[in-house]
Amino acid sequence: MDLLEEYRRATFFFESGDPLGASRLLEPIVEAEPHNTAVRQLLARAYFNSAQLAGAEAQLRALIEHDPSDHYAHHVLGRTLERAGRFREALPHLRLAAAMKQHADYSEAVHRVEEWLGKSEQP
Repeated sequence: MDLLEEYRRATFFFESGDPLGASRLLEPIVEAEPHNTAVRQLLARAYFNSAQLAGAEAQLRALIEHDPSDHYAHHVLGRTLERAGRFREALPHLRLAAAMKQHADYSEAVHRVEEWLGKSEQP
């Protein structure tokens, strides 16, 4: 298997709106090259976009374990946990990403989850 060609195909699938197809192509690449962060990140995004949230979470936690300063991985992990309804777990990752990098998406996600948690704690 030509890993580079498979990665290019997976990227094409992902960008063409087929994250499930992309994830199927990326899984063996991540197995073959577990330290390739670009491939792992694309797999996490493909899992997220195809609602395979447990898979996305696993890939993102691996990215964060490898590089705790990866603000994007923290943000997407927070978004994954948010999407799974795990707001309390999501908030620290979202806040950390927002503290590491000024980005509108990051601060909007923090606000959204804080707002949801505030509403859920009201009597």
